[in-house]
Amino acid sequence: MAVVRVDEDLCTGCGVCADMCPDVFEMEDELAKVKVEEVEGDLLESVKEAAESCPVEAIIVEE
Repeated sequence: MAVVRVDEDLCTGCGVCADMCPDVFEMEDELAKVKVEEVEGDLLESVKEAAESCPVEAIIVEE
């Protein structure tokens, strides 16, 4: 299991994470927000892909 969060100071609101993993991320006030903080299994893999795709590395995954 891993804990997911978004660094709002880094987030530019590009929406890549919400597009790639809408079960965990959503856009709110032009910034990404985490809907589900604890993820595992296939969802964790999707979160890791979204984190790798974030252009400003604003997604933090703590395993």
